[in-house]
Amino acid sequence: MRQLGVVQIDFVNVLIPAHYVTAFSRLGPYDRAMFDRLVYEHREFIEQWAHEAAIVPVELWPLLRHRRATHRVRPWGFETFLETYAAYSDLVIDKVRAGGPISADELPAPDGHDRRLGREWMSTIPRAVLEAHFGRGTLAVAARRQNMARVFDLAERVVSEEHHARQLEHADEQRELIRLAARAHGIGTAADLGDYYRLNINDARRRIAELVDSGDLREVQVDGWRQPAYLAPDARLPKGITAAALLSPFDPVVWFRPRAERLFDFEYRIEIYTPKEKRRWGYYVLPFLLNDRLVARVDLKADRTSNRLLVLSAHPEPHIDEDEVAVALAAELEQMARWLGLGSIRVGRIGKLSGALRSAVNAH
Repeated sequence: MRQLGVVQIDFVNVLIPAHYVTAFSRLGPYDRAMFDRLVYEHREFIEQWAHEAAIVPVELWPLLRHRRATHRVRPWGFETFLETYAAYSDLVIDKVRAGGPISADELPAPDGHDRRLGREWMSTIPRAVLEAHFGRGTLAVAARRQNMARVFDLAERVVSEEHHARQLEHADEQRELIRLAARAHGIGTAADLGDYYRLNINDARRRIAELVDSGDLREVQVDGWRQPAYLAPDARLPKGITAAALLSPFDPVVWFRPRAERLFDFEYRIEIYTPKEKRRWGYYVLPFLLNDRLVARVDLKADRTSNRLLVLSAHPEPHIDEDEVAVALAAELEQMARWLGLGSIRVGRIGKLSGALRSAVNAH
């Protein structure tokens, strides 16, 4: 997690929340309770708006001050409510200060208001107010309930004094974020490095130029890339790459689509919000990395009622050995099914890879 520098949070639960998959992709089966203890008990990591909603090392708290200062409250337009009902917003903070950590369901609605926020994903006014204070850095996430609901406390009670009180110049924040992004990437363009922590591209280019001048980054050319690239000083070229990993739709390997296309010739879009009849690949599609290529994509679902991992579709990328990929993918699916506590795997019939994959799964 420190090597990555940021783990994006997403709670779409058709398979398992995406941030758990990020570690599985790199480590294989692990105890998810360890992940939760690391973040919410040891306090070495903390939730913050970073790339998107994310888990980051707690020492990034001062580096993300600009994100908190410019946070856009959600749902869009909710700032008007906060301004109009400032007394209620202040009351929420007073309740936390006096009573300790609190979740949205423990807060009353403002007088004269329904709790609900229509069909907004925030769902209730108390939750939206808590999330606004979180985005601005007044509150921090102290815990997650079993239903994944956030529990908030004052930021200074969650973040250690060392990090909460630390103040940096804005340019210093940005330079350090670029360094961290370069370490995570190994090599990347200005757009790659800037997107990692959502820096303005012009600011990212200025900070990169400064880091090149100071010797903290090296400008290089990569065959086939139109833009110059920047090499982290401790990046090493491996003698070979041996890997087999299913990647969540929110994995850093694929979340910046131009980089995925440039590195792997892999065009990827999340189709969760695409109407079913217009989807090309499926609802929750995971790319499959084999060695140094993205070779296939599978639409997965954890059917907990039938205790099965469902492969709704399996599509190969061009110019691969489908039998070789199917065998490697079947082994990875078997690991994932065991990790999720599912007893079997069922491969559907959609996609050119489905037949070979079904045979490989049945052979295990």
